[in-house]
Amino acid sequence: MNIGSAIKSIRKKLAITQYELAEKCELSQTSLSQIETGIKRPSQRTITKVCNVLDIPESIIYIVAMQQSDVSPSKRGVYELVYPSIKSLALQMVSSEHLDLVSVKPD
Repeated sequence: MNIGSAIKSIRKKLAITQYELAEKCELSQTSLSQIETGIKRPSQRTITKVCNVLDIPESIIYIVAMQQSDVSPSKRGVYELVYPSIKSLALQMVSSEHLDLVSVKPD
């Protein structure tokens, strides 16, 4: 499971910079970068904060983060058949309407 990659995919889909997301989540940009590249694993608190800022259910992060290696070998055939559609549906729940929620507004 690659939570950082999922956060990055969703952030990019929303056209939000690392800086903007990090600021809204009260993280340093360096920490967010390390999470997105897999150097650092986010805490549950950080995942919850990111999801709250992006206004998405945590399940979306976990669905997008899922990898073939997370599935037992006996179930990989089903995974390969079904997962692309499930991931696509999850990402459809993330839309540009969220941009107003996460945009950094000047003081």
